[in-house]
Amino acid sequence: MCTESKKSKKRVNGRRAHQLTEWANIGSGGAWLSPQRASSLMILFGKPRRRNTRGLHRSGSNAPHSRYQMFSFINFMNMDLTNRTVVFDLEGALLRSSSPFPYFMIVAFEAGSFVRALLLLLSYPLVAFLSDESGLKVMAFVSFFGVKAWGIRVGNAVLPKFLLEDVGLEGFEMLRRSEKKVVVSSLPQVMIEGFARQYLEVDAVMGREMRVLCGRFLGVMEKKQLLKRSGSAVVAAINGGGEMLNGLREDAIGVSSFKKTLVHHHIFSHCKEIYVVGRADKRSFRQLPRQEAPKPVIFHDGRLAFRPAPLATVSLFVWAPFGILLSILRMAIGLTLPYGLSIPILGFSGLQHTVWKLTPGAAVDTPEGKSVKGRLYVCNHRTLLDPLYLSFSLKKELTAVTYSLSRVSEILAPIRTVRLSRDRVKDGMMMESLLRRGDLVVCPEGTTCREPYLLRFSPLFTEMSNEIVPVAVDTSEAWFHGTTAGGLKCFDPLFFFLNPNPSYELRFLEKVSGLSMADHCSDERSRFDVANDVQSRIGRALGFECTGLTRKDKYMILVGNEGIVGNKK
Repeated sequence: MCTESKKSKKRVNGRRAHQLTEWANIGSGGAWLSPQRASSLMILFGKPRRRNTRGLHRSGSNAPHSRYQMFSFINFMNMDLTNRTVVFDLEGALLRSSSPFPYFMIVAFEAGSFVRALLLLLSYPLVAFLSDESGLKVMAFVSFFGVKAWGIRVGNAVLPKFLLEDVGLEGFEMLRRSEKKVVVSSLPQVMIEGFARQYLEVDAVMGREMRVLCGRFLGVMEKKQLLKRSGSAVVAAINGGGEMLNGLREDAIGVSSFKKTLVHHHIFSHCKEIYVVGRADKRSFRQLPRQEAPKPVIFHDGRLAFRPAPLATVSLFVWAPFGILLSILRMAIGLTLPYGLSIPILGFSGLQHTVWKLTPGAAVDTPEGKSVKGRLYVCNHRTLLDPLYLSFSLKKELTAVTYSLSRVSEILAPIRTVRLSRDRVKDGMMMESLLRRGDLVVCPEGTTCREPYLLRFSPLFTEMSNEIVPVAVDTSEAWFHGTTAGGLKCFDPLFFFLNPNPSYELRFLEKVSGLSMADHCSDERSRFDVANDVQSRIGRALGFECTGLTRKDKYMILVGNEGIVGNKK
């Protein structure tokens, strides 16, 4: 009996040495660890516990009793994934960064407040000291506790932009080649599901569920036992033929990280093979190019314009007190001082305002007595300040027509603003009347777009004047976006001027012949042709892509409504 016990111990120790050799090869990016050094490590680490050894076997009555087969990610990149189901660990195999802190900071700031974001930043030393799982729980509690669960939109409207920018090209190539795609994550489901389904086009997503009480998050994630039950439901949802193991195919492949402790072990235990992304593999990941993504992020919401890593977030909170005072000062200067004084003072404060020289056919001033109507300026829409900056560039008063503007913004605007009623006849008559009184500026997209895309131009402006001046507008914001779809629009100028060096660039283009009411019947062009022509000219000047998307599309994606501000009678 003693002899058999000694032989059994030798076999266990031999397996342990072989395991350590295998893991050392994966973690070092391909540099094999010698068996002698592996045996030394085995002595230091001690004998494996029976509980952990069983964890390396598949579970289930129909599962064969064989261990995981683990391989390096380099071998996985050359595999044929046709008709294969692949389970990807989001943080370990797809994202280039390993820290989830920036994503929780976005939730704390966008779904919470400045104060909640500051609390999360102050808790970072504790998070860095704790284990990965404990740190994750702390960040989830600070970010979610007390936040309304109903209608939370940060996972669908804000996080996808940051997550897509963090996806590695190498991991995404493998994801795209797979027939059935499953993504598992240690992050809460509410943070990742919208991104994974819309922009990675996966078949199933499994994250951590957040507990809810009375419609608000408690900041506590569900236990691992519940994860196992939900994992069974996920794998059962991706049936695709072949022999199934609790819903997952016999030939399923898992891709995870060397660093990760597999919280989703129940799913990975059904995989035939597991490929591990080593540290060297992750460092070599390249950023996924915009054109390679299955779906571009055209619309996104939220105020933060940068990835809030810990050091960057510290810089933000150091700047915030000075930035708020500077932002208020900038707005006061623009509202009270004349153009001759306000422009140089605002430039000294850090605002960058660039106006490209006009082409020969696009004059700025109309000599008196030579035109019955004022000049019609048509520009793309980047922020609510577009008409104001156009007025600053021309150093003259303009009237701006808008589709939707908050009452506070209308009161504070230094130029006249008129709201359209969305009735073509009434709006046409009103714009005709305004053009007789002076110059008019219109943003026919009807809403702002942050990314390098142009939305469909409403053709109403084409019938107002025979002389249309297209203006290409672009902005640059380092820390905060000056637009919002679901927040308070009255704070848009404040957030734009809160940036240390925000910039505005305007390009006056060659004027375009429009369709006046008198000449409309004799012109072969339609109003849609003229609107598309103006859109394409602005798009070429800025290098933006023209789309057929509308204001309604944007608000349905980001907020779930048509984005119409009702008029109070």
